[in-house]
Amino acid sequence: MPLTAFVVSGVQKLVLYETRARYFLVGSNNAQTKHRVLKIDRTEPRDLVVIDDKHVYSQQELRELLGRLDLGNRTKIGQKGSSGLSRAVSAFGIVGFVRFLEGYYIILITKRRKVADIGGHSIYKIEDTNMIYIPNDSVRVTHPDEARYLRMFQNVDLSSNFYFSYSYDLSHSLQYNLTLLRIPCEPAEVEGLHSSCSKQDSFDIFEDEGLPTQELLIYGRPVYVTLIARRSSRFAGTRFLKRGSNCEGDVANEVETEQIIHDASVMSFTAGSYSSYVQVRGSVPLYWSQDISTMMPKPPIRLDQADPYAHVAALHFDQMLQRFGSPIIILNLVKKREKRKHEKILSEELYRAIINLNQFLSPEHCIDYIAWDMARYTKSKLCNVLDRLGMIAENVVKRTGFYINRSDFHCHTLRPDERWGDLGGLVVAHGRLQTGVLRTNCVDCLDRTNTAQFMVGKCALAYQLYALGMIDKPKLQFDTDCVRLFEELYEDHGDTLSLQYGGSQLVHRVKTYRKIAPWTQHSKDIMQTLSRYYSNAFSDADRQDAINLFLQVYQPSESKPHLWELPTDFYLHQSNTMALPQERRSYTYWWSDGVLSYLPLPYDEVPCEKNKKKVLVKRVNRYEESTDMYTEFFKPYELTSFDDTFCIAMTNSAREFMPKSVGLDPSPFTVRKPEETGKSVLGNKSNKEEAVLQRKTAASAPPPPSEEQISSSSEDDSEEDREDDATASQRSTPIKIGESGDNVRTQEHQQQPARETYGLNLSALPRDEDFFIYHRSVCLESDSFINFSVINCCLCICGYYRVPVSSFDGDSIYEMLPPRVDLESRNLFENHIHAGQGLIRPLCREDLLLYREYLKNRYM
Repeated sequence: MPLTAFVVSGVQKLVLYETRARYFLVGSNNAQTKHRVLKIDRTEPRDLVVIDDKHVYSQQELRELLGRLDLGNRTKIGQKGSSGLSRAVSAFGIVGFVRFLEGYYIILITKRRKVADIGGHSIYKIEDTNMIYIPNDSVRVTHPDEARYLRMFQNVDLSSNFYFSYSYDLSHSLQYNLTLLRIPCEPAEVEGLHSSCSKQDSFDIFEDEGLPTQELLIYGRPVYVTLIARRSSRFAGTRFLKRGSNCEGDVANEVETEQIIHDASVMSFTAGSYSSYVQVRGSVPLYWSQDISTMMPKPPIRLDQADPYAHVAALHFDQMLQRFGSPIIILNLVKKREKRKHEKILSEELYRAIINLNQFLSPEHCIDYIAWDMARYTKSKLCNVLDRLGMIAENVVKRTGFYINRSDFHCHTLRPDERWGDLGGLVVAHGRLQTGVLRTNCVDCLDRTNTAQFMVGKCALAYQLYALGMIDKPKLQFDTDCVRLFEELYEDHGDTLSLQYGGSQLVHRVKTYRKIAPWTQHSKDIMQTLSRYYSNAFSDADRQDAINLFLQVYQPSESKPHLWELPTDFYLHQSNTMALPQERRSYTYWWSDGVLSYLPLPYDEVPCEKNKKKVLVKRVNRYEESTDMYTEFFKPYELTSFDDTFCIAMTNSAREFMPKSVGLDPSPFTVRKPEETGKSVLGNKSNKEEAVLQRKTAASAPPPPSEEQISSSSEDDSEEDREDDATASQRSTPIKIGESGDNVRTQEHQQQPARETYGLNLSALPRDEDFFIYHRSVCLESDSFINFSVINCCLCICGYYRVPVSSFDGDSIYEMLPPRVDLESRNLFENHIHAGQGLIRPLCREDLLLYREYLKNRYM
């Protein structure tokens, strides 16, 4: 199997040149050594004519081409006053081409900002765009409604939360992307795809929503935490206008959340350590809606269509089995006890659908259903919501596992943990794979869902850091710098999704469910509730029209009514309702062909023939510029600055949460006061006060298990978690400076056990051989600074003889001999010294061949 790598050097810089008859879009790579040209015709009033000559131009060829175009498009031959070719705009990418009722527009990315780096692949955020009308004014056919469609389209702000990358596929998970590199590909297949599979020849970019990145510094070792939210483009819309599922199994407000943890000290995918965990949120997969014509804060929920055989739920979970594998775990957070049936309608109908689908699946691949009334538990003063969520999260992560691209460290053998042995997923030769996914939902999939996903992500983060060798056990405490940073990351993530779907930021946050939110938070929650109600009542219809136009759900045409004239968009999203089904799916075999044969692995990631056709492969030289990650990132061919090379604009860093006082533990896993940010006063607290503080921050006792529909294994796991919480590791305890007069605390610090000092329990004394080696090392160290006047003698220490090898008086006679240097290394060093003095030897034939190969790959 040949070595495989991503194409990292593609079209990254664009310049749009304009003439009266054409637009010339010149695309260049980052090094400005290869150029491509797109010709866009401006004489067609309605059609889009784009010509790509497939030729890769050099810098000199491009200058000559632009010069000929400039000379040929002047009004008079030989005239120098007016230019026939003018530079219109510079850009960094193409969003796409769009047409309403007149001609086409081209949308270009004019400003970008680097926000993340994943394996050397740069991730950018769109800062500004430019929408340019393509046809010339002389051929333009005007329409009175064109301006209204244009304003409606521009209501979708591309500069708010859209991200792209030139070389990394943001639309798929890290596990999916790295699995593609390991799909076996025969040399014959590589040659056959040589002519049609060229990633760097493409002008395509990938777009996504919601990608904040934060840095975690663990004793000088940088760890990047990246959170990616992929919002589904199917059945997309606003809160009350898009509920449930459509006839194809696509649900509203479906978002795939992926957290990527990687050691930033190593950049490449092959040599670095990368880990990811994926979870999903989405509306309840049923035919249901809410009537917003009554102007009520909570319109009544109604089931629009009876589905006794769970047809739409089967379509939805069939998609999830293909994408994520098994087990599929559903965490339903809607209310179960209400005076008037509201949310309970959805819970009962979803439970019946899951029971119906599970009877046709094998027991090991059944859909797990967990129903928990989170709102009712929040109102109780005796129950801790996050503690119960932590129990569920532990059970979920143990079943699904997570992805990591390397095998276990040796420290996992030295410091074994019981949780690590019970971890699920699939263990392969190069690491671990996540099999299955957690699907969380409430009614809106906003506030309660975001808190539940944070707790699951926090549990997965502990396992990921443990797998990367950062912590000694897979457990993270609240009120640590690491968890605070992660909590802020998830709150930004939840605010972004809530603004897009609900029209306001989150109303209930993690601090609300921890019951430690300040009193000023209540007024903010009221304002967010009012903002959400106003947006749902007055502006959601316009936003829904803009989304339908942006996603091409509705395509304007003169032969059909305008978008604002439609009484409803139901038939736009329910494409199969107006046509008779040609082939009815089975109610018993409700999954697609081939899905069950590969479970628990997801069908989209297995090396089958169907998936091999999705991979574009091209054979290149190992020195090919397009796959050179080092040259693409560091740019050694040009003079750069640190601000340009390391220009990632992260949202937060653990440095902002670290204490500023001297003498406190700088570890991001140390428990600190909840209200402190960037400072700590724990050094002035006594041991008793610190114990009280840690008991307050630790999770309280869980509620009785009768209120929860979780298996007994989950309850057993939670008992172990509570024991670990009661005996928190010393790493979660701040380092204190002893005060004068505090004799008790000083004696306690002098008698620390072995686990506090070395991080492990010494069950027995070292062996005699180890003591012997240690004693010999101490003797050698103590004698290495003594001058001996006796020459040609042998000294015997601990049974080992040391023969003098030097007769210098100023040194120890027991130092090591210098290493021998071979003749080739000496000649190389002498040539280096001579070159520095200006004495350069003539080049040999091998040097000339190597230099010619470099020039050929670099410039030709």
